[in-house]
Formats: sequence, C-alpha cells, structure tokens
Amino acid sequence: MTDKPELDAAYGLQSVEDNRRLYAAWAQTYDCDFADHMGYVLPARVADIFATAAGVVKTGRVLDVGAGTGLVGQRLAFHGFARVDGVDISSEMLAVAASKGCYNSMIEGDLLGCLPIAADTYDFIISAGTFTHGHVGAEALDEILRIARPGAIFCLSINSAHFTTAGFAVAFERLAGRIEGLEFCPVQFYLESATGPHANDHGVIALFSKCMT
Repeated sequence: MTDKPELDAAYGLQSVEDNRRLYAAWAQTYDCDFADHMGYVLPARVADIFATAAGVVKTGRVLDVGAGTGLVGQRLAFHGFARVDGVDISSEMLAVAASKGCYNSMIEGDLLGCLPIAADTYDFIISAGTFTHGHVGAEALDEILRIARPGAIFCLSINSAHFTTAGFAVAFERLAGRIEGLEFCPVQFYLESATGPHANDHGVIALFSKCMT
C-alpha cells in the first residue's frame, strides 16, 4: 500500500474553504482510493469501541461528527444502531454517506461555528478522523457538548501528533467540571500491513460523558 497525495493535502488544510474544496474533489473516490487502498480502519475501530462502551444503548440517538463518506455510519449499522445522524462541512461527502442508507439525516455544518442543531439533542456523539492535522482542534469540544444531552456519552478519536499542539490536553483539563469519566484508549489508524509515511499514524480514543448538571 502506498500513500495518497490527498492525505498530505488534508493534513495541510488551513481554512474552512480549503476543507470544502478538497473534500468536494475527493468525495467520490475517498472510499476506494484512500480508505480501502490505505487500509484505513480507524472509523471501524472507533465504532467498535463505542458499540461496546458502558452505557451505550442501540436505541439512543447518535451523531457522527465529521461523518465524511459514512464509514462510521456503516459500522454502526453493522452493530445495529438505527438512529444515527451525520454532520460534516462537505455537502459532497455527505451525499456519498447518505447514499449508503445508514443515516437518518445529514447535516451540513462547521464545527468551528454554531451547528444548526438544538442544544441537548443527542444521546451519543462519535467521531473518527476529524480531530487531526488541518481539520478541527479542541475549540470544537464546546459546540459538540452544547448539542449533547446531559449524561451523553462521547467517543472521539484524536491524532496523537495533534493532541497537545491543538490544545486538547489543556481543553480536557478546562472541561473537568462539565465532563466526567474521561479515559483514553490507544488506536492505530491503519492496518498493520499498511506502508507509506502515514502507515504508523496513531492516536487516542477519548471516552467521556457530559455531566448531568
């Protein structure tokens, strides 16, 4: 397996418009040329950990943050979750995700702004591959907390190379009074057989819940 140039471009994104342009062009080939070709298994691994986490029930309402082409949604459907919505900045990526039939609704929105979602809406928040180079930093945590119900469970992957520089370490300390049960699970992004400069990319999966009050 060899690295794809689009991945380096994604890691170098600097603006909202840069994100939109890249993913509009990449949407139709993302699954085949990147996820399958590179052995990108992070979405499945995050969904698997979420599905078996304490307190997670399949009847709850789930939001897939940074849904992209729906790789997390596909794995959640495999686990029997039927009330899943997806949010992403790219309408083109969302169109691909919607075509897979594993989401109830697709929401176009910018995590660095105010999402078009009411406060206290979701029971569960899941995200794979969004909190990484050139995408979204820790400043988005406040917004996804806003749209989660008290007691909601979060399962978010965070690139290890991005954890400190993008402010996640400081943010989790700051949020100590608003979240509880925080734990981190290590995760590799690609299959062990992957090659190329990003083959050993890894991160953590942050599991926590929103405080009830």
